[in-house]
Amino acid sequence: MSAKKFVWPPAKPEDGCALVTGGSGAIGAATVKALAADGWPVVVHYGRGADRAQQVVADVEAAGGAAVAIAADLADPSAPPQLLEAAVAALGPVRVLVNNAGITADNLAMQLTDDDWQSVIDVDLTAAFRLIRPALSPMIRARFGRIINVSSVIALRNNPGQANYAAAKAGLLGLTRSVAAEVARRGVTVNAVAPGFIESEMTEGLLGDLVGHIPARRAGQPEEVAATIRFLASPEASYVTGSTLVVDGGLGA
Repeated sequence: MSAKKFVWPPAKPEDGCALVTGGSGAIGAATVKALAADGWPVVVHYGRGADRAQQVVADVEAAGGAAVAIAADLADPSAPPQLLEAAVAALGPVRVLVNNAGITADNLAMQLTDDDWQSVIDVDLTAAFRLIRPALSPMIRARFGRIINVSSVIALRNNPGQANYAAAKAGLLGLTRSVAAEVARRGVTVNAVAPGFIESEMTEGLLGDLVGHIPARRAGQPEEVAATIRFLASPEASYVTGSTLVVDGGLGA
């Protein structure tokens, strides 16, 4: 029996869209614009900050792309599948899923409450699983799918005061590897990106003392993370799966 011939470059589906959770934040907004520049209609998910989400949509449309903003509380177990359904109704099947939404509730482990722990796990890890699960079947049928989970360099190194965040982001890496192995034969790739310290609202006021520890001697820009996600979403990344690409200016080195 002859091996199946692989055609290069693989085609991008004519139908379908990209869904970016946390699409109104710094990394999310940059990712939305990068994917739109590649021709993807993009669903901009937001939990709060409707004005910012609508501005991202306006920016995409001004550049000639297509985007819609959809609100969802990802801590609600019913919200992720409903978000996926709304995305499909608005722009077509989701062929690129970027699990970027995340929250923090920092404290030393001995002082973390159950609510602090659970809220971060629910949004940063469990919501990603609840989106991946229903997204996979249509991707497999289309023989094309790109799932990119936005983890963090905190998943790879210690950061006292963020045990809940570190656990959630490390969990994303394990989820990425396992799902990637399950669907690799079906044209669906699953990868993770681990940003370091990136200029955003989440890191505002924290970067001054940290920059000296980064070999690149600067914080990263959201667009630098988005460029990595853009590559992983592309047909050219069809042989990259189960991987974690670290974008941290050498911090982990």
